[in-house]
Amino acid sequence: MTETAIFAGGCFWCMVKPFDQQPGIQKVVSGYTGGTVANPTYEQVASHTTGHTEAVEITFDPAMISYAQLVEIYWRQTDPTDAAGQFQDRGDSYRPVIFVNSAEQRRVATASKNALATSGRFKEPIVTQIEAAKPFYPAEPEHQDFYRRNQFRYQIEEMGGRETFIKQHWQV
Repeated sequence: MTETAIFAGGCFWCMVKPFDQQPGIQKVVSGYTGGTVANPTYEQVASHTTGHTEAVEITFDPAMISYAQLVEIYWRQTDPTDAAGQFQDRGDSYRPVIFVNSAEQRRVATASKNALATSGRFKEPIVTQIEAAKPFYPAEPEHQDFYRRNQFRYQIEEMGGRETFIKQHWQV
């Protein structure tokens, strides 16, 4: 039996690899969620007029990797103190959100957020939102598995601030 998790943390191109390489992950799909338009296109979402957020939908085997472990991986890919986007990606379509599919996911995500807030790791408040999952629309094929198919461009995206931030705040 599998479950799904949905995380938004800036550009979805940069959110696939950290999850894709974990045992128990069956697939990671880049897409859009949280907006008001059915089946939005990349161009529509990029216009910041649909209310959608770029996100990844992760299908996982909870017997091999728990939702709590996924949430911990998520935190280490984002700046949880920046509600206006992530790194070089600015605007609502890049805001950090944990979209929960159940009361149990909400409980786990909220507990994890509270633990992070009291950990002292960040001086600023943790502003990542926890919201009920909404319809998830897979992005166009050219946006899937981007880090594998476009390694050079992926590295440029990572160097836009995410890589440095992760090294400064998460790697001990």
